[in-house]
Amino acid sequence: MKKIQKAKGVAANETEVAIARALLELEAKDMSAELADLFIVAAKEVAVAGKKAVVVFVPFRQHNKWKKIQGKLIGELEKKLGKNVVILAQRTILAKTYKRSHPGQMRPRSRTLTAVHQAMLEDVVYPTQIVGKRLRVTQDLKRILKVHLDPAAAKSQDYKLKTFQAVYSALTNKNVEFSFPTDDA
Repeated sequence: MKKIQKAKGVAANETEVAIARALLELEAKDMSAELADLFIVAAKEVAVAGKKAVVVFVPFRQHNKWKKIQGKLIGELEKKLGKNVVILAQRTILAKTYKRSHPGQMRPRSRTLTAVHQAMLEDVVYPTQIVGKRLRVTQDLKRILKVHLDPAAAKSQDYKLKTFQAVYSALTNKNVEFSFPTDDA
């Protein structure tokens, strides 16, 4: 399939094939100009409260093009697949020992674990903006990241909060809670 690009010898799983088929159908119908040169590199299913959500990984270099059509595209993919869909850029984390294996080169800041996890958090909730974050450490030393999203998107994104939480936790092994802040002042 031309909508999936995998390494040689690696076969696409059924989730990736279903998404590629849906993208081809959308390209044939009404989104041909936007989807013409776009493709995915991977897709993964994540369990969300008894249901499934689909995480679609796209090449980092194409991520801005995907963002332009993401609102409309996610709606169409959710209709076709019957599952919540999240689109993420495929990012690379380089180890702290990168400088030892590549003398004279520094590890780019955008490839650190912290930077990649931060960028993934922003990708997961896109197009909603993050307006605040708090790190809560409980008495038994468990860390919970509380993320506050833009209240203007509460009506359109409220049903996806559990999906955001499950996807981010599955990909980063971090506890996170998403909410929309209220004005109680």
